[in-house]
Amino acid sequence: MIRELIAKNRSCRRFYQNYKIETAKLRDIIDLARLSPSAANLQRLRFKICNDEEENAKIFSCLNWAGYLKNWDCPEVGERPAAYIIILSTEKDVSKVACDTGIASQSMLLGAVEFELRGCIFGSVRKDELRKLLQIPQRYSICYVIALGKPKESIKIEIVENNEIKYWRDENDIHHVPKRKLEDIII
Repeated sequence: MIRELIAKNRSCRRFYQNYKIETAKLRDIIDLARLSPSAANLQRLRFKICNDEEENAKIFSCLNWAGYLKNWDCPEVGERPAAYIIILSTEKDVSKVACDTGIASQSMLLGAVEFELRGCIFGSVRKDELRKLLQIPQRYSICYVIALGKPKESIKIEIVENNEIKYWRDENDIHHVPKRKLEDIII
């Protein structure tokens, strides 16, 4: 059921790094983005699959992890993503594909949940460095990076209290994500 998939689709930041995700599975996930709506049906998004340890390490070095978790820099070795999908665009101005990238990202992450995987969308990417390390042609703009893997953390949805929307981890290392009540968001 779609509600169940969406509720399970939390930004996961720790994974079983040794769990391999086959290229065929990543292609299936990207196919969901291909089938998703695209503004004016221009289909300007392109995708780079990365599930090689050496390439993954390069991508990992270009990402900024979990800004709200001040005492946590990033996943340790052994907890890093097993794969990445880099969302690229043929459009130089990435703001023109914002709707497409949002739809595609959600579609891919829901597909990942169906495969019992989780992911995290990264907008905070050192794009020039990533382009250089992976030799991404200049004709493509880098939009986002999606990290994927078998989840190694528990994530719990909470109700927002005192307007505090920052996620946190408790003493048992459970990741808590505050969400506003339905009646608070409907005008």
